[in-house]
Amino acid sequence: QVQLVESGGGLVQPGGSLRLSCVASRNIFGLNTAGWYRQAPGKQRELVASVSSVGYTNYADSVKGRFTISRDNARNTMYLQMNSLKPEDTAVYYCNALRSGAPYYSWGQGTQVTVSS
Repeated sequence: QVQLVESGGGLVQPGGSLRLSCVASRNIFGLNTAGWYRQAPGKQRELVASVSSVGYTNYADSVKGRFTISRDNARNTMYLQMNSLKPEDTAVYYCNALRSGAPYYSWGQGTQVTVSS
């Protein structure tokens, strides 16, 4: 089984930036499409960004142009650079690999992002 550990969240003012990190216990990011999800209170978990094994990226419309997903296969790490943050970005953020478009591994604990003045 693979363990996923997310970090980098925090409290930030609107317009601010954060960089999230996801470390996997073994190399999964170079072999699979992987993505960042988020879950806001009372809402379903949603996929906000993904990166394929060959580097193609895809973003939800709500974050396009503001978030950038990347990965470092040598470090078993994936990142999410979040700029121009909005209050509606407030959520717990999770990472996972995807197979057939669905999250594959058990979820980590996530990292809380709160955007508020």
